[in-house]
Amino acid sequence: MKASLIFVNARVLTMDGRMPHAEALAVGGNQIIAVGSEEAVMDHAGPDTRFIDANGATLMPGFVESHLHLFSGAYGQTLLQLPGIYGFEALNAGFQAFAASRPDEGLLLAQGADYEILGKGTRLDRHVLDRICPDRPIAIMAYDFHTLFANTAALEAAGLLNGRDLPVGNEVVIGADGLATGELREKFALLPVLDLRTTGGREMLGMSGIEPPVAPTPEEWRDDVDILKEGMKFAASKGITSMHNMDGNRHLLELLRDVEAEGGLLARISVPFHLTRDMPLGELERASAMTRDFTGETLTCGRVKIFIDGVIESGTAAMLDDYADRPGLRGNPIFDAASFAEAAVEADRRGMQIAVHAIGDAAVRIALDGYEAARKANGPRDSRHRIEHIEMIDPADIPRFAELGVIASVQPLHAPVGETPTSRSIGAQRAPHAYAWRMLHEAGAKIAFSSDWPIVAIDPLIGIQTALTREPHLPGLPDQRLPLHEVLAAFTCNGAYAGHMEEKTGTLRTGMLADLVLLSADIEATPVDQIAEIGIRMTVCDGRITHEA
Repeated sequence: MKASLIFVNARVLTMDGRMPHAEALAVGGNQIIAVGSEEAVMDHAGPDTRFIDANGATLMPGFVESHLHLFSGAYGQTLLQLPGIYGFEALNAGFQAFAASRPDEGLLLAQGADYEILGKGTRLDRHVLDRICPDRPIAIMAYDFHTLFANTAALEAAGLLNGRDLPVGNEVVIGADGLATGELREKFALLPVLDLRTTGGREMLGMSGIEPPVAPTPEEWRDDVDILKEGMKFAASKGITSMHNMDGNRHLLELLRDVEAEGGLLARISVPFHLTRDMPLGELERASAMTRDFTGETLTCGRVKIFIDGVIESGTAAMLDDYADRPGLRGNPIFDAASFAEAAVEADRRGMQIAVHAIGDAAVRIALDGYEAARKANGPRDSRHRIEHIEMIDPADIPRFAELGVIASVQPLHAPVGETPTSRSIGAQRAPHAYAWRMLHEAGAKIAFSSDWPIVAIDPLIGIQTALTREPHLPGLPDQRLPLHEVLAAFTCNGAYAGHMEEKTGTLRTGMLADLVLLSADIEATPVDQIAEIGIRMTVCDGRITHEA
């Protein structure tokens, strides 16, 4: 076969231990047809071959984004963004301009706020937001998407001002006056406010696991397809060729099928079925149906997503011991040990991979115990069940990842820098086992790195630099950094392995699918504190150029 693309003068980083480096690579159709010396690769040149001179830059496997929320990330670009915004005056100015540009929006929504946007120890509440906008519903999503702060108008419209009984792990925070403070913790407290949006909150349906209660209009469907296409373009510009979405339903898969039909599916993407605590286990038949109906190498299901707990900042992460700064608080798990084990056994019996959000050390233990129960009930198999985040872990549970074959899916940009609400809640005693990437790796766990977009920026190069330069947030803590090639593996071949795709993508060798990224510099020769400045010259997915600078 003659090549459609040949990369020459490249520092080819294959992520294949049998031949770690090469000089050139050829793509034919959707596959890599040659990788090795420039002389050997040139044998595949033909009259229509396009030659790309890498100028000594790194050519490597395309990045695998192992944990993101594609639709909410893409849709979020239309909302008021608050990263880097601090103080009431800056917050107010941003909202006033945003409100003026959207006079007919049902809920003015901002996202990306720091929990201490108003200063250390100061919490947002409805009274602060009423000063910004007393007559229109407004809300601010914390950067982790686990807490929403709403004004009085939004709480009244959503029927939450007087509180509401909610499932365990969800809370409308009530003040001394018996009314909601405006702080809403976890999904079932947030959704009534998000439903006020002119869109009806449909951009968050994947997070709730439900299907749209009302069929979208053709115009809404078209808008959503276009939003997904823009999200795909943005991800391709960051060198991403595979995505493991972490929320989903059949509706999202059908939208993505239309994106694919229009040529806009610029990365391989898997979408899970989101099993919530209130769903009977019979609902997993919907997950099995989604898996049967979406197969192939570009758009798949095959996975169940479950939340066991919340986040440290809001006190909803499930801990084995009290929060260091809140004596008596340990957080209530959304799934207790028995209910999660039952769900894990059933999902595993159906042959599905399970991905669990578990941040607190108690939640991580519940997940591991459930995976062990599934193995005992159904017999061992190559399940590659996952735990997402693992911000806290008890030392006794670290070796269990390798023993049970569980993927450690973690996010470099989530680790605290200096003193933060997170670091204060963890405390000095448990800090050595917070964000313990190196400990997990050295104990044999397979590490997959990702962003959790839109929680943080979807940019693997920023994530790589962060993983390489991370400083302990307290003096004397263990060094949790990994070497460069281990970090790159966590963004490429390990991610492919986590998605059961390591025989098709994640490394550059003959016969593999042509998923690759050409950087603007040699990443191995770049100082670690400058890696985020490297550009993406070209992204190729399935043999097709999906981005070119």
